[in-house]
Amino acid sequence: MSIEVAVIPAAGRGTRMRPASRVVPKALLTVIDRPAIQYAVEEAARAGAKEAVVVVDLDAGHLVAQHFSIEGPLTGLEDIHLRPVVQEEALGLGHAVNEAAHMVGDRPFFCLLSDNIVRPGHDVLAGLAAGSHDGAVSVMCLRELTQEFLSKYGVVVPASDVEDRYLDLAGAVEKPGPANAPSRLGLVGRYLFTPEVFEILGKLEPGHGGEIQLTDAINELGSRGRLRGYVAEEDLLDVGTPIGLLEASVELGEHEFGEEFKSWLRERAG
Repeated sequence: MSIEVAVIPAAGRGTRMRPASRVVPKALLTVIDRPAIQYAVEEAARAGAKEAVVVVDLDAGHLVAQHFSIEGPLTGLEDIHLRPVVQEEALGLGHAVNEAAHMVGDRPFFCLLSDNIVRPGHDVLAGLAAGSHDGAVSVMCLRELTQEFLSKYGVVVPASDVEDRYLDLAGAVEKPGPANAPSRLGLVGRYLFTPEVFEILGKLEPGHGGEIQLTDAINELGSRGRLRGYVAEEDLLDVGTPIGLLEASVELGEHEFGEEFKSWLRERAG
């Protein structure tokens, strides 16, 4: 099925990337030759989205909007319309997504976290759309986590075995840790939601960390029997930490500049 709108939360100030993100929004930190958020918008456009609702903060959101509008549209993004919406208070990822409700309306939508960049040639959004039963259920992108990441990511509760990369889900838990994790399958920043999620988010109380957690809304979708998972072939690149940004820059640099860059790396490695 065709998904025409994507929501991209970009209001976080990036405490893990300080001091680089003290003034510059973390979504605008550069990876090779473009900010992280541009990779997310390009990915949404490749999946057929015609509209990108970008959730920004009061202080620096205008910079995100200017990046996509100054001097005209960016090459390759001429057919996708960027629509900023302001999150006035930093009340959590779930709250940020819910700020886009009035722009999304009653449409199913992709949600992409710009901290994570897909590896070239390994887009996942089409896989989410293919598993959504024509928009009847929400579909989460998953990867198997090693033990140390079970305290850093939301982890899902399986309700079936994995078959052709898909499985049914009964819920999800935010950052449960190894002792309490219901599985090793973690949420990795790519989602396809039905508009039902807005009704759930609008009623949620603060959860883990005192914030409105998107994982809690995902858990409710699972309890209603309206949630599936799609296990991606490759991990996404995490550009939300200094080491992750460095690793992503090297991998994307190898793809972008080919043998010239790889030869330089080999020389540096001795």
